[in-house]
Amino acid sequence: MELIDTHAHIFLDQFVEDIDLVIHQAKKASIGRIYMPNIDVDSIENMINIEDMYPGYCYSMIGLHPCSVNQKFENQINVIDDWLSTRRFAGIGETGTDLYWDKTFFNQQIESLEIHISWAKEHRLPIILHSRESLDETISIIEKNHDDRLKGIFHCFTGNKDQAERIIAIDFLLGIGGVLTFKNTDLDKIINELPLTNIVLETDSPYLAPMPYRGKRNEPKYIPFIASKLAGIFGITVNEVAKITSENAKKAFENR
Repeated sequence: MELIDTHAHIFLDQFVEDIDLVIHQAKKASIGRIYMPNIDVDSIENMINIEDMYPGYCYSMIGLHPCSVNQKFENQINVIDDWLSTRRFAGIGETGTDLYWDKTFFNQQIESLEIHISWAKEHRLPIILHSRESLDETISIIEKNHDDRLKGIFHCFTGNKDQAERIIAIDFLLGIGGVLTFKNTDLDKIINELPLTNIVLETDSPYLAPMPYRGKRNEPKYIPFIASKLAGIFGITVNEVAKITSENAKKAFENR
């Protein structure tokens, strides 16, 4: 059985002291690959160092998180553009929009997202989308820019059925993580009406640990808890969930 964590920030300070153990335990939990979405220019080198430490297992993506966008975001965009010209990455992101934390730079977030979309098309890479409290807005931007060169993942999907169907209609994937296991979520009822062929697994480590570890540091080794919950929703085995979601992830990242 192979499971894939499509979204884990294991290059952050929370993992500095025990990254070897984190990777060892991930492999022990049947995690076959870990994809790492970037946050800003300051996190790039740490992320690439992790990829270099675990080649063929950890994969770097590059982008500017919407919560890192400000009035001078172009400076970071220029640095990221330079990185894209010097080496290959597995994807573009984490990018997108966020209306939860701060609405001050929402217009700049949209501008940044559209630059990321152009990168994804140019480099034929999947785009990884953040859309907290801004899912409709982010879907609309992707719909407007969509063509056969644009694919990717709506990370941490917690939307409704109509939003899920809009995402699936443009052949994007839904990133499902620990929220699915929370007691106060209705996400399981929505997922039950969707095809598993449009779902990939993620942790968003170190955030959003699944039950029964909610509130603790999240790690890739917890992916099986999400897979188990999906298996129960669809009435299939965890092995079947692993097979289908891993195939989905490999197809999304087919260039790596």
